Amino acid sequence: MAWGYLFAAGVFEIVWATGLKYTDGFSRLWPSVGTVLAMGVSFGFLSHALKTIPMGTAYAVWTGIGAVGVAILGIVLFDESRDFVRLFCILVIVAGIVGLRLSTTS
Repeated sequence: MAWGYLFAAGVFEIVWATGLKYTDGFSRLWPSVGTVLAMGVSFGFLSHALKTIPMGTAYAVWTGIGAVGVAILGIVLFDESRDFVRLFCILVIVAGIVGLRLSTTS
């Protein structure tokens, strides 16, 4: 169950990090409200995951999910670079997340 919480925390990290783009420096009300709510939910799920999963592992996976998700959304929504090196580096982060999951007994 802890890994499910951690995955959910990572998904909500993607939501709030992407939401920051739409807040326009927190000057737009509803994107700002959604971003802050997503932050709270993300931290809530992360805190539940930390009850079982080691802190370093949980934090690395949480930020990795967020980094990969935001990078992919940047490509899809904001036409960011799709060059091979960038995509390869995203794949390396995914491999790191999978490796941490497989090497953690919690």
